[in-house]
Amino acid sequence: MYTTVQFIHSWWAYLVLFMLLIATINSLAGLVGKKEYQPKDFRIALFTLIVTHIQFLIGLILYFISPMGLKNISNVGMSEVMKNGEFRLYAVEHPLIMIIVVVLVTVGYSKHKKRLVSGPKFRALTIFYALALIFTLSRIPWAQWFS
Repeated sequence: MYTTVQFIHSWWAYLVLFMLLIATINSLAGLVGKKEYQPKDFRIALFTLIVTHIQFLIGLILYFISPMGLKNISNVGMSEVMKNGEFRLYAVEHPLIMIIVVVLVTVGYSKHKKRLVSGPKFRALTIFYALALIFTLSRIPWAQWFS
């Protein structure tokens, strides 16, 4: 079960990264180009929110069944996890930053829905989705992606 969930989590991450990139570029283009907010923009923002939340749920399951997640903290202790960069990445940094990413995407989506005109809608999406993209890129386990 662990390898299946890890496989899904790894591949779904590409979709999340792609959608965050597309949504950020789309909202920035709308903001800079002073475009009118269209149903297409809403669908891109919504789909980004959905794939991010699905990834969070998959990651949450993975955290509890992975030998590098909660089990690692239980086995070696938190002080040992914090001393080891790889252990810390998988058990603490990656999960914490990705929770922040989900919060940023959710807040950005919620704030943009409350705005009535296009400029503020695009601004909310640009700020929050760009921050989410930056945080995501900062804590992807790149060594695992390219191995």
